[in-house]
Amino acid sequence: MPVESLFPLLEPLLPRVSKPIQYVGGELNARSKDWDSVALRWALMYPDAYEVGVPNQGVQILYEVINERDDALAERTYAVWPDLEALLREHGIPQFTVDNHRPVGAFDLLGLSFSTELGYTNMLTALDLAGIPLRAADRDETHPIVVAGGHAAFNPEPIADFIDIAVLGDGEQAVGVITEIVKTWKADGRPGGRDEVLLRLAATGGNYVPRFYDVGYLPDGRIAAVRPNRLGVPERVSKHTVMDLDSWPYPKTPLVPLAESVHERMSVEIFRGCTRGCRFCQAGMITRPVRERSIDGIGEMVARGLAATGFEEVGLLSLSSADHSEIGPLTKQLADRYADQKVGLSLPSTRVDAFNIDLANEISRNGRRSGLTFAPEGGSERLRRVINKMVSKDDLINTVSTAYGNGWRQVKLYFMCGLPTETDEDVLEIAEMAHDVIRAGREAAGHKDIRCTVSIGGFVPKPHTPFQWAAQASPEVVDARLAKLRAAINSSKLGRNVGMRYHDGEPSMVEGLLSRGDRRVGAVIEQVWRDGGRFDGWSEHFSYRRWMDAAAAAGIDMDWYTTRERDGDEVLPWDHLDSGLDKQWLWDDWQDALGEFEQDDCRWTPCYDCGVCSNMGTDIQIGPTGRSLLPLLPKA
Repeated sequence: MPVESLFPLLEPLLPRVSKPIQYVGGELNARSKDWDSVALRWALMYPDAYEVGVPNQGVQILYEVINERDDALAERTYAVWPDLEALLREHGIPQFTVDNHRPVGAFDLLGLSFSTELGYTNMLTALDLAGIPLRAADRDETHPIVVAGGHAAFNPEPIADFIDIAVLGDGEQAVGVITEIVKTWKADGRPGGRDEVLLRLAATGGNYVPRFYDVGYLPDGRIAAVRPNRLGVPERVSKHTVMDLDSWPYPKTPLVPLAESVHERMSVEIFRGCTRGCRFCQAGMITRPVRERSIDGIGEMVARGLAATGFEEVGLLSLSSADHSEIGPLTKQLADRYADQKVGLSLPSTRVDAFNIDLANEISRNGRRSGLTFAPEGGSERLRRVINKMVSKDDLINTVSTAYGNGWRQVKLYFMCGLPTETDEDVLEIAEMAHDVIRAGREAAGHKDIRCTVSIGGFVPKPHTPFQWAAQASPEVVDARLAKLRAAINSSKLGRNVGMRYHDGEPSMVEGLLSRGDRRVGAVIEQVWRDGGRFDGWSEHFSYRRWMDAAAAAGIDMDWYTTRERDGDEVLPWDHLDSGLDKQWLWDDWQDALGEFEQDDCRWTPCYDCGVCSNMGTDIQIGPTGRSLLPLLPKA
């Protein structure tokens, strides 16, 4: 049966809310398919506001991959602001998609992409507004199957009560497998109800269904074991890895938002994965191995995307974009090709040891010359050895001197506070480094109009990293160190040219609870949501007190989950979820961190046996290909 649009009910409410354009839909390159023409229907959600969610690459890729199928459709939904949430509840209007304003509860599957754990309360809002029972155990075959993906899905235990499936790793092929299984189950008449389709999904070995696993606990609260409770369910669930990215050139026609979004550009992922081995970086660990797109494959994606969108900037994205084996010729030839159209290029933050002025000039040639961002991460060289960020202070000073000497006026330096083994002295070296950057910049540029911004985030230990055993620094420690740092920066007149931006320690503590929590933390999430928790990633909506009160009410000891260091023999909540990384290798790397021993990048050195390639049957895929983007323009 056709599912009617909710827009006639929604439209009269839009003049009463902020940014109503974000709920209207109809963006350039949005897809609209007839409801009855397909056998399976996905609602895809990035659980944050439209302006944050609409540029998300993961959702855009899956949106296209699903909609290219003849037997399925995908529509998008985002978190609604509290003003609209109140009106939806008042008027009995459910959570809706922006593409055709269909009720989310009518879809077969609801897929959520979690880049951060602070979106969990927004998920509960969407489920409740959609009329989907919050707890998976209360759903039947008439409700959508709730699927969690994204980086946070590598430890979905805190939301195990609320989701039906977690998918680890790359989603392009995974959504196809899920679509086929659910479509077949529906065509067969839904035999065995919801339990049967979840069993079919779990049996693949690549879909984690929490209800099919029992968690046992020791008297001291640690986990004794996580074991399957059904036949045919694997002991461990493996991540999905897409090889040959050139064969998955998505998004082909990126969405062009109607409302302002956080990234006003077209983006192309130039490679996936990272083997730099930064010990704090979950993204680098869980996305191994490195898989590059070819230079001509990237060129085709850029050409097609620009023609489909009209954007004037192209973001060349990856975890460390300047490490692409052909980044030099790639940027030069793209800048040459689009010189007449004035299409600018951009890279995310650049490693100090991967930067060169030729690359920077090509990036800025057709666009505006914005500031450069570098991420030393740790304030002292000792601490950078601990985190395996092999950058010396001399390297940084030489790099920024070159940039200032070639006309740049603004440099941003990103650090973390609260890293393992960190002391006050490590953090105070950030002030010394910032002052040295200003001095070097003035000397190189020949004038005093030089700026440096120091941006600092609180460190959160993450699953599937060598720091997964580490104690997290308390908010009091982090905030005290940041106060000392601010004073040290301002102790010199040079401090007038140094900006300081930072996040206080309280949100990081909540993120720490959610990132390394187990199923018992779900009660805290639900209580925070019932107490009004929404948009916890936004400082104006976040309430530390609300989280602390909810944890106390649930009997959860925050320090036990966050500031406690784990032993090597402890069963971690995510041990049954296989990222490919060998746990013993991670432990050994944790010991190397404590010994301040650095690890090389295995792209350019012999394999050091982290386990990913051997366990997953994958391999590093890098160039150079030797191919070219020439001719500059296609022949007429």
